[in-house]
Amino acid sequence: MSVLTLASDSYKINLNNITEVTVFTLLGFTYDFELQVYLFLLFLAIYVFTLVGNLGLVLLVMVDSRLHNPMYYFLSVLSFLDACYSSVVTPKMLVNFLTENKAISWLGCATQMLLFVTFGTTECFLLAAMAYDRYVAIYNPLMYSVNMSPRVYVTLIIASYVGGILHATLHTVATFSLSFCASNKIKHVFCDIPPLLAISCSDTHINQLLLFYVVGSIEIFTILIVLISYGFILLAILKIRSAEGRLKVFSTCGSHLTGVSIYHGTILFMYVRPNSSYALDHDMIVSIFYTIVIPMLNPIIYSLRNKDVKEAMKKLLERSWFKMKVYF
Repeated sequence: MSVLTLASDSYKINLNNITEVTVFTLLGFTYDFELQVYLFLLFLAIYVFTLVGNLGLVLLVMVDSRLHNPMYYFLSVLSFLDACYSSVVTPKMLVNFLTENKAISWLGCATQMLLFVTFGTTECFLLAAMAYDRYVAIYNPLMYSVNMSPRVYVTLIIASYVGGILHATLHTVATFSLSFCASNKIKHVFCDIPPLLAISCSDTHINQLLLFYVVGSIEIFTILIVLISYGFILLAILKIRSAEGRLKVFSTCGSHLTGVSIYHGTILFMYVRPNSSYALDHDMIVSIFYTIVIPMLNPIIYSLRNKDVKEAMKKLLERSWFKMKVYF
């Protein structure tokens, strides 16, 4: 028997000894059960507030005719995205806090990543569309209803979803085409891309480049739209003579700028950097911030600084209270 045949047989034996991972384990924060109970209560409260706040905003836009314009339609879609975004990650994380079995199937992990990246990327595109909407409303208010017709804003919303789905499909297929044989323990609370690449036994160089350049391109594209839109908005503000008019424009745009800055800042920190700088423990905290905390903050950011939303909410609460008094 030749040396080449022996080497070939040895290679086959090694391949046969490799067991492909079919179930992953989400390690999470800590093994201290008492601490996990406190974390469960904290994140349960955040999740309930997120659902009530975001779905409440969606309902508010639907029932109040004063909010039936493109600006609030975009806001309702953003709120729906945040509710979905948080729901992809939080329920599984809450269950894992209280159980010893922290397993997630290969298919479940792939599905979680697909949905998570879809909603996250869609939000990036939607925030850019919202900046363009503000530009159209402020730069030429008399033509707003024409330039931002239903055909335009519905197209922008659909395009945001399509972009999110395509981007998510690309990364999910690329990640789950890799082999996972060395370990099935994901040092995270959900199936994010970097921690999965960290445990793959395949060469992940292409995946790292894909993550850096594709996410980077989306970030550059969407941030440029925001910057250009607000550049024109600033020019329009400088033409407004009254201080009251300028203050109204700033209050309208301030909430959106705050939301954009927080969201894009964390995304850039997480994904658009060299592979050597990843630190999974630290990144887990950051990823929880933009997947769980930001969806909770958005209803506060967009409602407390918006006069129309506050008035619509007050009207809805008064109507509900009146009906309850009549009923009882």
